[in-house]
Amino acid sequence: MKTVLMLTTLLLSGCSLFHSSPERPVTLHYQCGTLPLTVKLDNARQEVNLILDGNPLTLKQLPAASGTRYGDGHYVFWSKGDGAFIERNDKVIINDCQLNNS
Repeated sequence: MKTVLMLTTLLLSGCSLFHSSPERPVTLHYQCGTLPLTVKLDNARQEVNLILDGNPLTLKQLPAASGTRYGDGHYVFWSKGDGAFIERNDKVIINDCQLNNS
């Protein structure tokens, strides 16, 4: 019985090692009409990075009632499921983004 308990404890502690490392950024590829959009999602920093209007943007995660929202006071990137849209100064400028799952 002691052996089983000790083995179970070792296995469980070993599994936690895989989950304790920081999350790595993930690159997401969207198609927004004819515009391809690459978004780097960094959950550890709670931000996304993208290039829009020729400018690199870093948007911090904001509260959202639904989906996930990132902004900087000027731009907002909002995603829900496989869809996303972008606002500039509270006006939607891109509203038809679909995540490429390939």
